[in-house]
Amino acid sequence: MRHYEIVLLVHPDQSEQVPGMLERYQSLVETNGGKVHRSEDWGRLQLAYTIAKLHKAHYLMLNIECDAATLEELEGVFRFNDAILRHLIVRKEEAESEPSIMLKRKENKDERDNRRRAAVDEESSADDDSDDEDDDRDDAEDGDATEIDNTKREN
Repeated sequence: MRHYEIVLLVHPDQSEQVPGMLERYQSLVETNGGKVHRSEDWGRLQLAYTIAKLHKAHYLMLNIECDAATLEELEGVFRFNDAILRHLIVRKEEAESEPSIMLKRKENKDERDNRRRAAVDEESSADDDSDDEDDDRDDAEDGDATEIDNTKREN
């Protein structure tokens, strides 16, 4: 059996069906005696050029080990599935199971976004607290002004 890397571009409107599609392709490979070494969902990414008037697509990547018949069957499924905009199958010399550069990049981006959100949340909660303190000061100042007005009236 040979090793292959498969990259799929799925129509962005079909993003909800991606996990099911991925599971079907993995089960197809495994029922025919192959192995799935790596399966990655890169999410929606900008396309380099417009395909069917679309600017984004949902990217998937599989590293599999299978025979020629299974590969032909997979390719037929890819070709006749309207949700798959493009597919690329590349033969590899050996199995790759560690995370790809694209997945690492996506994880780093997600971490940065989470840190930014946390910083914004902290900043907004700090602003809310400082507003309370300012309100307390304003109330105290208003109270002082009222006392001054009352002393003027008495005199």
